[in-house]
Amino acid sequence: MRSNPVIPLSLLLCLAASGVQAAPVNERLDCMIQPDQDVQLGSATPGLIAEVKVRRGDTVEEGQTVARLSSGVEWATLAVARERAAQIGEARVADSSHNLAAREMERASELYNQQFVSQTYLDKQAAEAQAADGRLTQAEENRRLAARQVQLARAQLAQRTIRAPFAGVVVERYLEPGEFVDQLPVLRIAALNPLRVDVLVPASEFGRVKTGARATVFPEMDGADAHEAVVTTVDRVIDAASNTFRVRLTLPNEDETLPAGLRCQIDLGLPRIKHAASESAPDMHASTTLGTY
Repeated sequence: MRSNPVIPLSLLLCLAASGVQAAPVNERLDCMIQPDQDVQLGSATPGLIAEVKVRRGDTVEEGQTVARLSSGVEWATLAVARERAAQIGEARVADSSHNLAAREMERASELYNQQFVSQTYLDKQAAEAQAADGRLTQAEENRRLAARQVQLARAQLAQRTIRAPFAGVVVERYLEPGEFVDQLPVLRIAALNPLRVDVLVPASEFGRVKTGARATVFPEMDGADAHEAVVTTVDRVIDAASNTFRVRLTLPNEDETLPAGLRCQIDLGLPRIKHAASESAPDMHASTTLGTY
């Protein structure tokens, strides 16, 4: 990191005598690096775990299957629904009856117009045509219902498969095959790219930190370089107990070299300006400290 130039002691004494402000110094604040997302992954339905496909420390992709529940009943239900949806016998019979009743009604109308049949006969054929039309409509509705039952069976079967909601790493594996899952989580998954940086900023700086501003993060880990993060959230409520407000930043971690859970320091680019007139004149050691900050 580039060091600030050494300020001679004579110059500092002149500034103190004249009351001119000293050069601003950016103050670092303590912060914490956390996963962007951290979830305990459970099951939408209770059941017996048949397979857990990942272990602690494995990386997963979004949508990847990480566990399966026993699903023999659901597969059987799907097979029955598919068989029912494939049946066409009822529809064919209803369609034939409908066509026959329509032709009989047409002949009855012709005979009635020629005064060969009575009004009663004509009404009977009209009623049979209406009944055949109703049976055809019912058969079509049953086929649509069978198709919906296939969709329902597929949805119930899909609930027996647990998938990763986002790309990340497996932090914990809570249950094993053969155990029953109801309200307990099966896995814990954390997203490491990007990371989230949380920092508490003094209330006196409220209004100076803006969304979209860039900051420098210094992870407290041997060999770790400084990283640039972007402010994504600035709390609008100040905590009265600590007289601070929280700022959240997004820290890119494409190569995943930074682990989550690190303590860090952050430079938000907020200068801390000290008035030389209000402080005692610095000694030789103080001038050397300023120059090596």
